[in-house]
Amino acid sequence: MLHPRKNGVDFYSNDYLGFARNNDFQSLLLEAVQENPDVLKGSTGSRLISGNTSLVTETEDFIAQEHQYESALLFPSGYNANLALFSALPNRHDTVIVDERIHRSVHDACKMSNARKIKFRHNDCVHLEDILKRQQGNVYIAVESLYSMDGDFSPLQEIADLAIKYNAGLIVDEAHAFGVFGYGIVHKLQLQDKVLATVVTYGKALGTHGAAVLTHNMIKSYLINFASPFIYTTAAHDFLWMSIGKGYHFLNNKKNSLIQLQENISIFRQSNMQSPSHENSPIQAIVIPDNHQLRMLAETLSDNGFLTYPIFSPTVKEGSERLRICLHSFNTEQEITTLTKIMKEFI
Repeated sequence: MLHPRKNGVDFYSNDYLGFARNNDFQSLLLEAVQENPDVLKGSTGSRLISGNTSLVTETEDFIAQEHQYESALLFPSGYNANLALFSALPNRHDTVIVDERIHRSVHDACKMSNARKIKFRHNDCVHLEDILKRQQGNVYIAVESLYSMDGDFSPLQEIADLAIKYNAGLIVDEAHAFGVFGYGIVHKLQLQDKVLATVVTYGKALGTHGAAVLTHNMIKSYLINFASPFIYTTAAHDFLWMSIGKGYHFLNNKKNSLIQLQENISIFRQSNMQSPSHENSPIQAIVIPDNHQLRMLAETLSDNGFLTYPIFSPTVKEGSERLRICLHSFNTEQEITTLTKIMKEFI
């Protein structure tokens, strides 16, 4: 059931750096619109017909250069980007090996591709290699750099090395890492030459919307001509592409937001609550293996003005129900300590 956005202290949104609510960023976008109001015009069609503009191609060139990839292809959402990528690249004769906790969009796309899909145990490189050894033909590996349910990182360096060893195409979803960790973990580790494609999204830390597939020129051209979610989608208006470009510049001028976010994560971690999440992750999962207890905690937090997101079974396995806490650069120390104090009464 859909509900309007509530008022309260935000510990549940993906606005990790606070850009979606940042007055300076909004003023920057408003000024850009006033200078060029044509960005508000509708696109009128798909990019293959009438919806392509010089602004979107210039933005893609800029993004590719920033991330040190040959090409970038923009999409209206991360789900749409994953759907295009995984439905078009693999075919029925190929194999896609996915981390068991990969995003739902990848699973949906694999159904469209008719490729064989095999799951490997979460972040288990030994299990992944055992599967790779037994494959023939074209193989793709799909992982996230930062997982949204557990708040833990993929061992990207090890997986990238396995991909090279077994001639598999590695695809990395950086939805929750981009912005929080600069341009993402692939960029941070300089793995571009080992990663076939990276997906970055802009509706989370960047505070706007849309996504980009970062890849090689040939794959970009292939997606443009064979990926149904790209071909048959009306293009977004230029305001979206403009906001993404401005968002990159804003991100590069707001390094203090990244520092403040890490400080807030440290404050939360100092509460010493048990969590499977990494100590540097903005996503902190607190496992409460009981739907009733979890619901009571979420309601108590809500009554005290704290907005959190409980995840019940069967959405997750029974016994792994959790409260998903999203930390932000704008959360105060008092808010974080009060939140953890209330949570400890239930744990």
